[in-house]
Amino acid sequence: MSQFERIQAEYESFPQEFASIIISTVNSQGIPNASYTPFVMDESKSIYIYVSGLASHTTNIQAHPYVGVLFIDDEANTPNIFARRRLSFDCTATLIERETEQWNQIVEQFQARFGEIIEMLRSLADFRIFQLTPTEGHFVIGFGFIYNINGDNLQQLVPVTKDNLS
Repeated sequence: MSQFERIQAEYESFPQEFASIIISTVNSQGIPNASYTPFVMDESKSIYIYVSGLASHTTNIQAHPYVGVLFIDDEANTPNIFARRRLSFDCTATLIERETEQWNQIVEQFQARFGEIIEMLRSLADFRIFQLTPTEGHFVIGFGFIYNINGDNLQQLVPVTKDNLS
């Protein structure tokens, strides 16, 4: 396996190491808010979050449907704090209508992953599911190992060089 194939495989498996993601939203005044939420992800790299309508990030998503998503290695497992492995996506959020077939399928995925707490959340009318669809991203695995991810092909990493910095 080539080094690039190994890095590509690492990219594919990296999100599976996490039960939650860090999200970034902005409110109606443009003030940023960082938070986190548990998630499930499908094979197309769409990320689904199940969040309370009382949370600031939910209000923000409804005002501005753009969400930054970050998967990042735990500091305790990082040999160099300046080079933590991380995967970030810029996403567009879409509300999934309650009690539709798609909503029920996603709730079942949450239930399989997180257990009985989902039964309680399912009964709370303010909880909603958003689909976060990546439009682009970056995968960083160390100094000099930075890869762009284009929304047209989320499966393919493109090495960042001094000629294609973005």
